Amino acid sequence: MIHPEQHYLDIFQVDVSRMDSLVAEALRHGGDYCDLYFENTTYGNLVLRDGAVTSGGRHIDFGVGIRVLSGEKTGYAYSESTAQEDMLACARAASAIADGTSAFYEHSVPAAANGSRLVGRRFRGAPNPAADRYPVEIHWRTAESATLIPYLQKLETAIRARDSRVVKVIGAISWQVTDVLMYNSLKECKYETRPMGSFSATVIFQQGGKVENKTVSRSFRTGVEMLSDDLVTEMAEQAVKGIDERFEARRPKGGQMPVVMGAGASGILLHEAMGHAFEADFNRKGTSIFSDKMGQQVCPKGIQIIDDGTLKGNRGALNFDDEGVPAQKTYMVEDGILTSYLHDRISARHYGVSPTGNGRRESFRYAPIPRMRATYMESGDAAPADIVASVPQGIYVDEFSNGQVKIGEGDFTFFVKSGFLIENGRLTAPVKDINIIGNGPEALRDVLAVGNDLAIDPGTWTCGKEQSVPVSCGIPTVLIKNLTVGGE
Repeated sequence: MIHPEQHYLDIFQVDVSRMDSLVAEALRHGGDYCDLYFENTTYGNLVLRDGAVTSGGRHIDFGVGIRVLSGEKTGYAYSESTAQEDMLACARAASAIADGTSAFYEHSVPAAANGSRLVGRRFRGAPNPAADRYPVEIHWRTAESATLIPYLQKLETAIRARDSRVVKVIGAISWQVTDVLMYNSLKECKYETRPMGSFSATVIFQQGGKVENKTVSRSFRTGVEMLSDDLVTEMAEQAVKGIDERFEARRPKGGQMPVVMGAGASGILLHEAMGHAFEADFNRKGTSIFSDKMGQQVCPKGIQIIDDGTLKGNRGALNFDDEGVPAQKTYMVEDGILTSYLHDRISARHYGVSPTGNGRRESFRYAPIPRMRATYMESGDAAPADIVASVPQGIYVDEFSNGQVKIGEGDFTFFVKSGFLIENGRLTAPVKDINIIGNGPEALRDVLAVGNDLAIDPGTWTCGKEQSVPVSCGIPTVLIKNLTVGGE
């Protein structure tokens, strides 16, 4: 949602002249650039257990963060009040941090004019409501709990009706709506209202003495209209899908073998093992395995790897990032060649390129850093069935849980929640409790086939990198020649 500018000025009780005075105070002792990030977020949630809503609530977070850049130094401070005296104190603190002093100067030093040392064009245009990537029909802030609870009840009923082994369902609806106002020393002003709704269920199944669990979720930048009977049916069917195989699954024999990653949620491996290593701050500091690979072939020709902020309604979508830079579709890998890192304004200045709209922050309490949005590999031209049929012996995986990645070395380990053996080109016995171990650059080089079935997973993915932000991920069916499978 994008309201008129005055709507946001009123929320934070500021005007352009007051914001200019804050910028001037922050740059009074020197500095190349200053920005202000105002935030007003309302959070809400409802949780259903054993057929009854047992908890719920709402709370509000409100404040402003002020950042000063001076050469390679960053000063950041925040205030939970937008009273002018509190914001001025915040501006002085950010200035002192950027200057590297423990006390404030008593004299004035001229600042660089209008952030002139920043590279790239300025983004001065006003936000365009017609181009809004997350329009809302029914607002979360005005929705009554009585209109949301029936969807939790319907979801539990639908799940239990599909499988008699269900012993517990924990359902949740959570949402947040964030008003954002950004202003900087370039006199750019950006503002918008960002919605986010999430609907999830964790289901516990019991068969004999065995217990299995599965979580399904949906999350979109949209309003209450995301909730529907069709969504309830879709999630209930997914919740019970594959449970027979889970109860039958065993740990396979481990070793090195071909691995086929199923379309959709397997994209988390792409996000973690490759995407983070493409974030420009890791490369600027020389800690990423890809820091010296720009312009080089990093995977077979024909492969495109993208980070995209332009998918309408997607959990990772943005109209513009948390530095006021318009979101875009960024090709990190084109035809197998590394062509772009993911940049905020700081890394863009370092590399002499324009920012890519990846400067993101958890809240006004944090300075922005390069972060992903929706990260995926584009479809190839192979049929998924043909990919599986091409593998004499290997493993198929379609759902991962937690993983670990070493950005510097590129090594990764992921735990597989569900998958199948591949024997003579066919999916056979279900498997579980295995790890997939490999190296990001090597895995990219070892891609043998890319399916024509790209799927962006709609779940509640959240990326943690010093701070948490909502993201999404996706991938088509992909065959990797050789990964280590940790099994028996």
